[in-house]
Amino acid sequence: MYAMVLSARGAPLTFQQRPDPIPAPREVRVKVSACGVCRTDLHVVDGELPGIPYPIIPGHEVVGRIDAIGAGVDELKLGMRVGVPWLGHTCGQCFYCRADKENLCDRPKFTGYTRDGGFASHLVADARFCFPLGERGDDAALSPLLCAGLIGWRSLAMAGDGKTLGIYGFGAAGHIVAQVARAQGRTVYAFTRGDDQDAQRLALSLGTDWAGASEDIPPTELDAAIIYAPVGALVPLALRSVRKGGRVVCAGIHMSDVPTFPYHILWGERQIVSVANLTRKDGIDFLAAAARTNIQTYTTVFPLSQANEALACLREGKLVGAAVLRP
Repeated sequence: MYAMVLSARGAPLTFQQRPDPIPAPREVRVKVSACGVCRTDLHVVDGELPGIPYPIIPGHEVVGRIDAIGAGVDELKLGMRVGVPWLGHTCGQCFYCRADKENLCDRPKFTGYTRDGGFASHLVADARFCFPLGERGDDAALSPLLCAGLIGWRSLAMAGDGKTLGIYGFGAAGHIVAQVARAQGRTVYAFTRGDDQDAQRLALSLGTDWAGASEDIPPTELDAAIIYAPVGALVPLALRSVRKGGRVVCAGIHMSDVPTFPYHILWGERQIVSVANLTRKDGIDFLAAAARTNIQTYTTVFPLSQANEALACLREGKLVGAAVLRP
């Protein structure tokens, strides 16, 4: 196999050849056909997440086909197309796993963070955490659904049932969630960097009712706002835009510090909540909803060897939609 490997914090990924991995019992090996590039991959590369076991292969929006199966795997078959998401393993024993909150597991493993991921020709995955994808849709177009879509789905549920929704950061997750929210009958307001006209045009083309800068006040109060950009300063901006009783959902795994803000913009039973990881049920529910909604993903495809360039484009805000690597 070959892969783009992170050897140290902040180091560029290097192209390496390795022996083909062998799946252990209850694991499968996936021949990767596409892997989305997520902002969490930047957090891994930059060492902003704790306990990274270098060297590590990033990537957790994986689409591919099973080409080897370990002992004890009955539900997946050779040649089956599957998706491999961020949550790669849970202990099944801790308080959270026993309470059907496996996204909060005390001893989890994460694809592309604590176990090797999809910036590679092959990866090994826990069979329990692979989602069958069927044969409908292009591999590259499906790959952003495996994290941007899944976290978007969970954050949308946590936003509540309100009809007016703000989305701060209109990238991979934002452009997927906007389509789901519109299909649910919600009014969507998109917030971007002030100079990001491309993202605002994409938002309007996907049916949002308004698109503007993050500093702008929308034309109506919001029932809820979801923040996908890892910028803590967006929290008070979003609080100013939600109505009393409204909710601000922080959907990233990492965010810069939230600045101090006046209490009156939180008062009125406004809430700030965070989203952590996903559950397998999230994956099943979202992929079914995505098929019904006919979600369109907007992607820029890079060869695997240009993973560093794809990450740089994401870091510099030069992408519209999502970046995808193809081995």
